[in-house]
Amino acid sequence: MVRPGPAHPRIIWASRTLFSEAIFTLSSGMARTQKNKATAHHLGLLKAKLAKLRREILTPASKGGGGAGAACLVVFLQVASYEFTTLTCIPGVITYRGAKIQLLDLPGIIEGAKDGKGRGRQVISTARTCNCILIVLDAIKPITHKRLIEKELEGFGIRLNKEPPNLSFRRKDKGGINLTSTVTNTHLDLETVKAICGEYRIHNADINLRYDATADDLIDVIEGSRVYMPCIYVINKIDQITLEELEILDKLPHYCPVSAHLEWNLDGLLEKVWEYLNLTRIYTKPKGMNPDYEDPVILSSKRRTVEDFCNRIHKDMLKQFKYALVWGSSAKHKPQRVGREHELEDEDVVQIIKKV
Repeated sequence: MVRPGPAHPRIIWASRTLFSEAIFTLSSGMARTQKNKATAHHLGLLKAKLAKLRREILTPASKGGGGAGAACLVVFLQVASYEFTTLTCIPGVITYRGAKIQLLDLPGIIEGAKDGKGRGRQVISTARTCNCILIVLDAIKPITHKRLIEKELEGFGIRLNKEPPNLSFRRKDKGGINLTSTVTNTHLDLETVKAICGEYRIHNADINLRYDATADDLIDVIEGSRVYMPCIYVINKIDQITLEELEILDKLPHYCPVSAHLEWNLDGLLEKVWEYLNLTRIYTKPKGMNPDYEDPVILSSKRRTVEDFCNRIHKDMLKQFKYALVWGSSAKHKPQRVGREHELEDEDVVQIIKKV
C-alpha cells in the first residue's frame, strides 16, 4: 500500500494542479480569440498572465551546470527502433578537436510538459543549462512533432536559434509608461504595452522599440529569465526514406540528417555541434616550456577575454595577474603583451605573467 507523503508536498502538488488548470483556461481563451488589431490588447494581457503562471509552476533552473561546451538531446518520440529507450538522463563526454563536450541524453518530453505534466519540468530545467540543444526527430513520423517540442521548450523560456529582442526596457520612479519606436509598429501600441506592464505592477517605465516587436517579445524582456541558445534538428532513420525526401530535408535550416542504426553522417552531426557551440580553444604556455596542445582551455566565443581565460583556470589567478603574452591570430606581433581585457581567438597560446 502506498502511504501518503507529508502535508507540505501534498499542498504543493494541489497548488500546482490549480496553476495547471489556470494555464489551461488561459490557453483555451487565447486559442478562441481571433487575432486582429482590435483584440491585440486583450491577447497581450492574456499572454502576460500566462507567462506569470508558468513562471510560478516551473522552478527556475540554476545558472550552473553546462559549462563552456554542453549539448542536450531532447526527443518527443523514441530514437531507437523500439519504444521508450531513454527513461533517465544519460551523460556522456565526446572529445572533439581537443575539446571535451558533455552530452546529456534526456528523456522524451510529452505534450504539456511546460505546464508541469510528466517529468517535463525536470527535463527542460536540465536543457536550460546547456549551450546547444539537439532535437531528435524520426524521419518516418510526422514532422509536426518538431513544433510540439518547440512549443514545450518555448513555454519554459527557451528560445531556439533566436537573438534577444532588440528593444530597451527601463523602469523609473515616476512619469508613467513612455513608448518610443524607431520603426512602424504593427503589433504593439501604448494601450497594449500599458496592459502588459500593469499585469507586472509596472506603472513607470521607458520602452524603446528598435524593430516591429510583438507582445511576446516585450513579455520576454520584462520576465528577464529567457534563455537564447542554438538548436540542431537531428533527423534520424534517414535510411528509411527516399532520396527525394532526403534532399528536401537537407534544404531546411538547422537540420542534420543521420541514421543512428547505420551510423550515417554522425561525423557531420559532430561537426555541426562544434559549429553551433562556437567554442574557443586556448592553449597554455608555462614560462620556459612549450605550449600544452593536448589539453586546451575551452571558452565561449562570447566570453573569451584574457580575464575569462584566467577565471576558467582558477578564480584567484587574477589577483596575481600582471600581464599576458599571446601568440596567435589575436596578436598583432608574436608574442604580444596584453592586459586582461584583450579578446582571444581560437587556438591562441597564452602565457600569464604574475606579479612578483
